Amino acid sequence: MANSGEPQPTETSVEIPPQAPAAAAQSTTGLEAEADDRLDDNDSSLGDDESLASSMTSISSSILKHRVENGRTYHAYKDGKYLYPNDESENDRLDLQHHIYSLMNGGKLFTCPIAKDKSIHRVLDVGTGTGIWAMDYGDEHPEATVFGVDLSPIQPTFLPPNVIFQIDDIEEPWAYSQKFDFIYARMMTGSLSNWPKFFDSAYENITPGGYIELTDVTLPIGCDDGTLTPDHALHQWSELILSASVKIGRPINSAKSYKAQMEHAGFTGIHETADLWPTNKWPKDPNYKELGLWNCENLTQGLSGLSMALLTRVHNWSMEEVEAFLVNVRKELKDPKIHSYLPM
Repeated sequence: MANSGEPQPTETSVEIPPQAPAAAAQSTTGLEAEADDRLDDNDSSLGDDESLASSMTSISSSILKHRVENGRTYHAYKDGKYLYPNDESENDRLDLQHHIYSLMNGGKLFTCPIAKDKSIHRVLDVGTGTGIWAMDYGDEHPEATVFGVDLSPIQPTFLPPNVIFQIDDIEEPWAYSQKFDFIYARMMTGSLSNWPKFFDSAYENITPGGYIELTDVTLPIGCDDGTLTPDHALHQWSELILSASVKIGRPINSAKSYKAQMEHAGFTGIHETADLWPTNKWPKDPNYKELGLWNCENLTQGLSGLSMALLTRVHNWSMEEVEAFLVNVRKELKDPKIHSYLPM
């Protein structure tokens, strides 16, 4: 989805009061699966005044500590808000996810139509994670200052001089000293409990003519040809994760409401697109086949981290029950005869 801010005399009619995010660029309709006899399961081809107000907390020993649970580590600051790990294995998955986004977007870091002559001086990366997007943007745009905000202090210390990382909770009131020309948020679904409040804060903190872009996955997992059924563990996993996220008030289908919530906040010129990430190499299209290969790696390697807290804390499963269940989920993620995908 993509939007902008209030119109300027020299700006195009597209750039009117803060608008919303840009997403993917292709409909999920018509993606053809490769013939089963051509698929082989073993085929592997292919500044000082820039802090938040009262909620901003300096990086102290308490913040640098992590919560340890079921063999994984989680953020300690605002413990329990974000239900995914922050350890090395998860960080590797996040960096691989960045590569998948690059494949989806043709190597571009964003998709909203920012004009080449548009000056972008201040950028906010919401939920920066490992900071990889913020650092890449900072490298490509040395004229801009990029602020990456996250609950976990997992970002590197060696970074471009125009990139700043802050540990903070974006659900608290925003009190930046200056507004942003571009606000970017990726894979934040399931992280916030009040999206309308987030969009209100973003609207209040974006410059006239500025842009905001969000891109997110949504559950349940999709399938258009009946090859994924309710009897499959993958289908059951999708429903269990979604129901757990809904139960705790941080639903992993929040992206379905972004456009309406942006409009209510005051954003205009909103453009929403839909795409998909295949769960493995099943598509015939070579670009989606490659995307599916990497997505399968991302999901199978990260499945435990994506599932453990939601299934143990919300559905009261034991760690052993979770891992036993995920064995079949991984098998079905890798099965090219199952034509499933993550809606994006």
